[in-house]
Amino acid sequence: MTETAIPAAVHPPERRRRALRRPPPTTAFALALGLAAAVLALSGTPWLNDPAVAAWRTVCLAITVQALPFLLLGTALSGAINAFVPADLFTKVLPKRAALAVPVAGIAGVVLPGCECASVPVANSLIRRGVTPAAAFAFLLSAPAINPIVLTATAVAFPGSPAMVLARLLASLATAAVMGWLWLWLGREEWLRPVVRHTGHQSGHSRFTEFRLGFQHDFLHAGGFLVLGAMAAATFNVTVPRSVLDTFSGSPWLSVLFLAALAVVLAVCSEADAFVAASLTGFSPTARLAFMVVGPMVDLKLIALQAGTFGRAFAVRFSTATTVVAVAASVLIGGALL
Repeated sequence: MTETAIPAAVHPPERRRRALRRPPPTTAFALALGLAAAVLALSGTPWLNDPAVAAWRTVCLAITVQALPFLLLGTALSGAINAFVPADLFTKVLPKRAALAVPVAGIAGVVLPGCECASVPVANSLIRRGVTPAAAFAFLLSAPAINPIVLTATAVAFPGSPAMVLARLLASLATAAVMGWLWLWLGREEWLRPVVRHTGHQSGHSRFTEFRLGFQHDFLHAGGFLVLGAMAAATFNVTVPRSVLDTFSGSPWLSVLFLAALAVVLAVCSEADAFVAASLTGFSPTARLAFMVVGPMVDLKLIALQAGTFGRAFAVRFSTATTVVAVAASVLIGGALL
């Protein structure tokens, strides 16, 4: 498949400036804020003080607070890329051939010390700057899983087991590269919400003003989807009993699939998921590896962020394919190393 940029005539610079001046599309943000405000306002209602509801509020708040700093980091970095980085820098650094740009972008994920919430707006910014979507998606998947903070946390969570750290690194890189290549092969431009291809600094704005407007737009847009994803993850966390976990731990194949699904719904930040995986002692090392590989690439809050940024058509297809590839990579590499 040959990827083509959206012609500049379709989205002239003036249209981009008008879009940034208008209030961002905050339907999800308003809905999430309204739900959160309603829960807080009714916190004195007796049934909302039930232990299960209190646990739901705690988990939802914990996920949101845990991810919010990294979302701020990601949207700030996205705004800085748009405002201050020359438009042709990324196309110069990455190989001209898209098939080679994908693994290079995947390896470059090591430079972003953040979780998956930061990678979505940054990947969107890279696409807007002219980077081929396949390379941007490889970066999106690898950055939360192979950065030094995550690998160090994995080493601490699994002391005396460097093979687990190596397996996580290799399985995450393999998943990111395969997904990038799959997008080159099967991806379609119409699955992506149209983006503006930047050709340079826009006249009429100072660079700081352009940074501020872009940051405000991206943060409000993504923040609502983050809260909605956290609510969904908290609901699963509270409603599924511990006995269900014990049921699946005895089967090698079911344990891998179950922990992969658990990673999707728990939506644990990638800096903390190794400690959660290490606590699941009843499961095999390969199953715990799958938990750590799938989680930073596909979880409820990340799916919500992708849907808000790239569109639902993309999020559904991409998250499903990523889950399959991540599980396969975990089984193959985990079976060889662990």
